[in-house]
Amino acid sequence: MINVILYMPEIPPNTGNIIRTCYATGAKLHIIKPISFDLFHANIKRSSAGRTLNDIEFEIHENYNDFVKKYGNKKIYYITRYGLKNYSEINYSNQDDIWIMFGTESTGIPKKILQTSIETCLRIPMKQDCRSLNLANSVNLIVYEILRQKNFEGLSEFEYQKGKNFILE
Repeated sequence: MINVILYMPEIPPNTGNIIRTCYATGAKLHIIKPISFDLFHANIKRSSAGRTLNDIEFEIHENYNDFVKKYGNKKIYYITRYGLKNYSEINYSNQDDIWIMFGTESTGIPKKILQTSIETCLRIPMKQDCRSLNLANSVNLIVYEILRQKNFEGLSEFEYQKGKNFILE
């Protein structure tokens, strides 16, 4: 299972888009508080294409320490512009339980946290003068790289609702 961890998300539409990604991919979402918005607000539902937290597997953690108490023994990949490795250098295909953390939109994951796991700090390559990508886009990019390496296991290979041959008919 892919576990997407949002460390103190700040922008409701990003979280909504990430809920949609988790729904589409079967990933579990972990949200670490504090957050400054209502997770069940209409803005979340609109940006998630009508999906809510109730449509996916999720956990909300009161703070980072509570998260660590429960899952601190897991190997967590931290997505940060300071990572020393490229996210695509990792072989995810032989890992069953994958944990990836993304930081706040404004400041990312605190340096103190990153320094405890330097070997699993990963970077998304971009131009030198670019500070970061949008949070929801970053989650999409990493989750789909993991799924690609696993041959999109468990995902539909055709448009199920209209049928496999819809485009041909």
